[in-house]
Amino acid sequence: MAIPLVELVDASRVYDGGRVAALRGVSLRVEAGASIAVVGPSGSGKSTLLHLLSGMDEPSGGAVRFEGRAPGGPEAWCRLRARRIGFVFQGYHLLPALTAWQNVQLPMLGVVAGARARAERARELLERVGLGVRLRHLPSQLSGGERQRVAIARSLANGPDLILADEPTGNLDSVASAEILDLLTEVRGERGAALVLVTHDPAVAARCERVVRLRDGRVVDEARA
Repeated sequence: MAIPLVELVDASRVYDGGRVAALRGVSLRVEAGASIAVVGPSGSGKSTLLHLLSGMDEPSGGAVRFEGRAPGGPEAWCRLRARRIGFVFQGYHLLPALTAWQNVQLPMLGVVAGARARAERARELLERVGLGVRLRHLPSQLSGGERQRVAIARSLANGPDLILADEPTGNLDSVASAEILDLLTEVRGERGAALVLVTHDPAVAARCERVVRLRDGRVVDEARA
């Protein structure tokens, strides 16, 4: 069996001295190029699962492995996030004082050498997501769908092998949601990147190859979409 790109192995995450269990013994394999939707009610552990896969949080028990190995601590995970993992947040998390162009350049600092190269890469990505004419607009001057497109462009800044998206269409209307899903699907297909997205929307989940259902911090079902 091939080594997955990233996996959770009997991973648990508890808070408040063990009184709150966000995840309970979850195992999940994410192969290179896979597309997986994680669904379940609020509080079922969906966002926690993404945070463990990205190394932004660490398990209380079990393990998280990237290409078969447990990264050696926060610094190793920081390097992976900088170069190989892209994260799309539900609330966009764009810096309000920076333009779309500047926001997309941020992840490249320390990774892509040269201000000119970073600027050109950011321009190409924003053009790729249909925002070539909005480079110099602040987030407050963009619609919700446009801000999510900037967030997606930012997540692709360093050519990730893994894209994690937390409710990428949660704040959008149906038209903008469809456009964002088309974009994520197209980018994933072009790059061969794995995609794991959290969603409450069955129509969004159906766009992925696999659907993993969580309840009370446990995987209760996994099926092909």
